Order: sequence, then C-alpha cells, then structure tokens
Amino acid sequence: MRVPARPPQRFAVASHPQIGEARKLAGVIADHLRRAGLQADHGSLQDESLRHKVQSDQVDMLIALGGDGTMLRAGHLCAGHVPILGINLGRFGFLTEVRRDQWEPVLGRVCAGEFWLEQRMMLRADLRRGGQDVGSWNVLNECLVGRGETVRPVQLIAEIDGRTLTTYVADGLIAATATGSTAYALAAGGPILPPELRNILLVPVAPHLSVDRAIVLHEGSTVSITVRTNHQAILSADGGPPVRLEDGDRVEARAAEVGAEFARLQDPGYFYRNLTARMNQNPAAEA
Repeated sequence: MRVPARPPQRFAVASHPQIGEARKLAGVIADHLRRAGLQADHGSLQDESLRHKVQSDQVDMLIALGGDGTMLRAGHLCAGHVPILGINLGRFGFLTEVRRDQWEPVLGRVCAGEFWLEQRMMLRADLRRGGQDVGSWNVLNECLVGRGETVRPVQLIAEIDGRTLTTYVADGLIAATATGSTAYALAAGGPILPPELRNILLVPVAPHLSVDRAIVLHEGSTVSITVRTNHQAILSADGGPPVRLEDGDRVEARAAEVGAEFARLQDPGYFYRNLTARMNQNPAAEA
C-alpha cells in the first residue's frame, strides 16, 4: 500500500553500533539537516535517548545507516511510530532505499516531501508453555521454530486457525511475512512475494518425508507450531538470539497490530529491479 507523505521536520539518525563508518556518517547527516534548519539527533540504534524520542513520537522520520540487519532492528523500534529511510552501508540492501553516495540529494527530496510510504506487515509471535505466556516478539522478516545445535530433526505439529495442517519432521518451520520472503524463507525454497502483500508464508526447512511445499496464508490466519522433541529446539525471531524450547511448547504467529513504514523515492517497480540485480550477483558470496 502506498501512502502519501508530508515533509518531515524532526529526524533521528541511527547508525549500526559496530560500523565506524555508520557512526561517522550519522553525525555528518545530522549536521547537514541542522544547517537546513531542521531538528536532528543522532546516535546508535542502542542509544536509549534516541530510542525514547522515537517511541514517544518526538521525531517524524528515522534515518537508518547500515544493512538489512540494521533495517530489521529499526523496524522493531519504529513500528507504529515513525517511517524509516534506509541508507545502505551493508551488502544486500533489500530493505534500504539509498546508496551511501546518494544521501545528500535524496535528503533534499525527502525534505521537500517527494517520497511515499511503503507499508510492511509484521508478525507477532507468542510462545506458550504449559498454558502460560513465556514471551512475545514483533518480527518483520520471520520467526523460525526448529532444531538447535544437535543435528537431528524435530517434530513440528502445524495448525492453521485451530485445525491441524500436518506434522513436519524437519530442521525447522519458518513463518514469514512478504518482507521475509526474500530472506531465510527464500533460502529454504519459498516463493518470492511482493513486499506490500499482507500474507503469512509457511516454509519447512529440510523436511524429511514431510510436506515440502510452502504455503501462503491470508493475513487473518493464525499459525500454531507445537514442538515435539527429546533434544534441543529453539525459537528465533528475525535472526535474534535463540530461545530454548521444551517438548510441548507452542509458538503462535499472526499478523501484528503494528507494521513498519519505509520511505521510498523510487517507483513501485524498484523491488523487481533490485531483486534481479541481487540474484544475478550475490553480494554475500563476494564478501
């Protein structure tokens, strides 16, 4: 969904905490915006002061400097609050909008309101153990329920809207958004979905004598994954630290109440142009 945008006046410029170039460039961009008479604060994505300003709606836009991992963390922070403009200092840049050498003219266009907002659906993943809530996460790409360090498959009982779908014997099961369809789900053989679709994608990882096809679900669906295992299993939300699972644990994934907004200057066909370029020459392989 494309949403018209108003020129932002208050910016937060957030950098990847471990990329020196990002920290330096964040300061340069903030100074540039202040010279233009705009409000701009800068710091790392872990900066509590910056995070407070974003989540208390004291800024109109967050500029994120880094790669797709930085954009994921920015999406978690900004969901339901402010849009994100990504400047790519990483490799892939599926989610970012601006190359590192383009930021100055692009910011001029953004400040003039020459951009649109792209809405991205997120998932909410809830972990339940013995009928008790253990934790919940909003994810932009995917949540994975699967085996841990032990190289043995786990049994994963999948239900959709309370009805049993199947039991997978697999390394894992991915519940992904359209955004996540170009991430782990793609590596596991899932389809590529246009980023603005509001669907849930269910993709098994290395299934053994199990259903091996990906399934695309309506955004109103709820996916439930119950773990059956006598060895290690984990939940990973957007590639974050693994959460240990026990036999009988249940993970439920559904469309989140909040979503991410990305500032775009390119026409909507940008997604397929970028996708073709990245699939023809894998930046990760070059690195």
